[in-house]
Amino acid sequence: MIGLDTNVLVRYLTRDDEAQFRAARRLLEELETSGEKACLSVVVLAELAWVLTISYKFDRQTLASTVEQILGTVEFAVEDRDLVGEALSEFVAGKAGFADALIGVRNHAAGCATTATFDRALRGNRGFRVL
Repeated sequence: MIGLDTNVLVRYLTRDDEAQFRAARRLLEELETSGEKACLSVVVLAELAWVLTISYKFDRQTLASTVEQILGTVEFAVEDRDLVGEALSEFVAGKAGFADALIGVRNHAAGCATTATFDRALRGNRGFRVL
């Protein structure tokens, strides 16, 4: 198994640099052929969501669809896959950004009663307490 950095996924998904897109595609094709998996950490997924939203202006629906496709890709070994899926559901149903939803569900899974935040946009979101 190999780990993927966020920039490899960004190049593959956005195809904004043709040479890097081709290199990323080649790597993913090699993994598919060999049966090897690419590890995606929750940090990479949180960073990916941020980059796609801020730099590439992905809307909520497009981002949700992208994360859903990543979760459905057998070549990806997604860290805490079930929690990422739960965060995706929270993201789709609520107002929290994907990274915030991921923080909330991971903290809950770790035994936290709530997650304290100054982010007023999270007011009313399950699992968050706005200070």
